[in-house]
Amino acid sequence: MKPKLNLIFVIIKQNVLNALKFYSQFNFRDVNVVKYLFKKCKNNFVDICDVCHFLFTLTIIYAIIDYYKIFLTQMKTIFSIILCFAMQQVAFGQPSFVDYQKTYPRVALAMKAKEDSLKKQFAQAGLKWPAKQIYIRSFKYDSQLEVWVRNSNDESFKLFKTYKVCAMAGAIGPKRMEGDYQVPEGFYYVNEFNPNSNYHLSLGINYPNPSDKMLSDSLKPGGDIYIHGNCVTVGCIPLQDGQIEELYVLAANAKDQGQDFIPVHIFPIRFNIRKSFDYLARTTKNDQNLQRFAIKIKEVFDYFEDNKKLPLIFINKKGDYVVM
Repeated sequence: MKPKLNLIFVIIKQNVLNALKFYSQFNFRDVNVVKYLFKKCKNNFVDICDVCHFLFTLTIIYAIIDYYKIFLTQMKTIFSIILCFAMQQVAFGQPSFVDYQKTYPRVALAMKAKEDSLKKQFAQAGLKWPAKQIYIRSFKYDSQLEVWVRNSNDESFKLFKTYKVCAMAGAIGPKRMEGDYQVPEGFYYVNEFNPNSNYHLSLGINYPNPSDKMLSDSLKPGGDIYIHGNCVTVGCIPLQDGQIEELYVLAANAKDQGQDFIPVHIFPIRFNIRKSFDYLARTTKNDQNLQRFAIKIKEVFDYFEDNKKLPLIFINKKGDYVVM
């Protein structure tokens, strides 16, 4: 019994293979092709049975293929509907970043209070509102924070406004450990918008950055560094509430326009002011590490002063900044 089953299996398998081969070359639904097959049988019963079995196999294959084609067509239609729905959700259903920020009362009030004023200030300065890109740089000893703006990578940055930093903690030099009350020095970006800050509104920066992680205390380098309001600090960059509202609105609009990484550069001094430079020289005269650090970050200051564009900044294996 078993040999017979094996023989039947072989016959069926061979018929399926022949049918697939035939399907790839001819269309058995063409009547002339079917007539040709039966004509080849020469009225031999066995040959006729083989042809019938062969055609039956082809019928099944065609049925499967037709079903598969219908299935693919239906799936394509369903996928198109889902895709259209998803695109509508993205276009109309999801709020913009600015709209999302406005769901917080403090931000909504800041937008209402500051947006018209900022538009007028931009118009007076010959700038296009809203700025698609902003660049923030701060000077510790000089107690200043600048906001530069532009609308494309090809443009040079233009100075929009300089705010007075109303308090300062620590001394000249980078932050190197938790609890040292130092404001960081180096090159960062905004990594957090905090609409519920204990200091009115705040923008977080990504301290410690990769350089800080290599050069600072390995266990407790510190963190939670913000540009914020309330004009008090224990190692951050504090502004008056009205000023942080303006900066928050500017940054939120830039992010809404597609700027995911808003650069924040923190320098010990303004290197082009003699009084500031003399203070740095006195402060670092007995500290070669601070001198080398100041020289490195001065390269970025000088490049921006000359070009009004940001240089490429890398970090080498030692954790030092390398300007390209």
